[in-house]
Amino acid sequence: MLIERIYDEDLAQASYLIGCQANSTAVVVDGRRDIAVYQELAEKNGMKIIAVTETHIHADYLSGTRELAAATGAKIYVSGEGGPDWQYEFDGERLYDGDKITIGNISIQALHTPGHTPEHLSFLVTDGAFSDQPGYLLSGDFVFSGDLGRPDLLDEAAGGIDTRFEGAKQLFASLRDKFLTLPDYVQVHPAHGAGSACGKALGAIPSSTVGYERLYAWWGPYLAANDEQGFIDELLDGQPDAHAYFGRMKRENREGPAVMGERTPLPEIATATVAAGLEADTLTFIDTRPNAQVHEGTVARSLNVPAGKSVASYGAWVVNPETDKNPLVLLADGQEQAQDMWDHLVRVGIDNVAGYVTSLDGLPTFTPKLIQPEELEGFDAAMVLDVRNKTEHQAGHVPGSHQLSGGRAMWHLDELPTEGTIVSYCQSGVRNSVAASALRRAGYDVVELDGSYAAWDAFQQTRQNAVSAK
Repeated sequence: MLIERIYDEDLAQASYLIGCQANSTAVVVDGRRDIAVYQELAEKNGMKIIAVTETHIHADYLSGTRELAAATGAKIYVSGEGGPDWQYEFDGERLYDGDKITIGNISIQALHTPGHTPEHLSFLVTDGAFSDQPGYLLSGDFVFSGDLGRPDLLDEAAGGIDTRFEGAKQLFASLRDKFLTLPDYVQVHPAHGAGSACGKALGAIPSSTVGYERLYAWWGPYLAANDEQGFIDELLDGQPDAHAYFGRMKRENREGPAVMGERTPLPEIATATVAAGLEADTLTFIDTRPNAQVHEGTVARSLNVPAGKSVASYGAWVVNPETDKNPLVLLADGQEQAQDMWDHLVRVGIDNVAGYVTSLDGLPTFTPKLIQPEELEGFDAAMVLDVRNKTEHQAGHVPGSHQLSGGRAMWHLDELPTEGTIVSYCQSGVRNSVAASALRRAGYDVVELDGSYAAWDAFQQTRQNAVSAK
């Protein structure tokens, strides 16, 4: 048996290819939409992908299940659990608790493990060539290394009302009745790692075991004592802000993500064409440089989505493809980088990318406004906006600031003043530059706090030390 983990650093998301080496067939679990990685992995191992499945209706990325099935002819399997409100709306064989997918010598058994979502499945894997007992659990967003999938996400991002309490109860029962009944040696392979917003304290370790989590996860003592209320209280306390785009992901994943098919390589676009499109507002420019370079000068009304590991995350903060219909133009150092960034964007359903340019030369530019920490106290701001998570804000913030995380800002413009200047900040300036660019494009007058909260806090410490020294 072959188990390969394919990890996306951008979304802290893990998908898996499980292959039977005896008959050269494979199944992909929780795949993403840029599917070449699975096709190349299967080809490298001489395998044919004959099945695709997923643990649940995802909220943080757009599923590649339909994309991969269309490209390979693989059969789709999805959960049929969760009741009428949680049924997939596209074709595929429905899996219920105890159902199995068989590829060669390998048996993949569905376990209904609700809590994170009502329809959630985990997959118990048995390598029949080696043993008749299961040895591996693909736990999806149920059990992570050191943590659990949050049950409040439906409330936070998908329009649910107080579903978190029933979800927390379901998680407790799923742990008690399913997870902790498994042998301690069973290896646990979760769908997310550190950095994901699907939990509050995910570990960076890629896998664990049932026994290790039973003994050392924060929830272990609550289950051992059968303390459901204590478990619920701690589980729901301190969960991070959920990105607003999660609601769109939930809806599209349930309906069935659009199948893109084979994508042609992104072209380099002539500067004159881009300039004309920007003037007519028929193109949107994505400045992919770090915030320090953006602050020296950028394209007017552009969005800052820094190249690197967070293109999908930041892209989904500032581009809503349901309302933003302009094709995107990326700043890239060449076709390869542009293509890589597009791969990241399609993971969150941002498909409409026209091409790329390699320079700002010939494009209309402007310089974002900054304010220094020592100037803030006397500045006439209509609002000081903290775009960090609420947990960061609670740990320390600029007095009088309003917290609205960058991943939610464009969906909650009603919280912002319609007139006057907004001073915005995050922790170091990266997230702030992303959010501020989107707010400027939406027509707000935004001044960024240079160095953000870290610089402001350092200035306060220096001032206090100077006063103490007198």
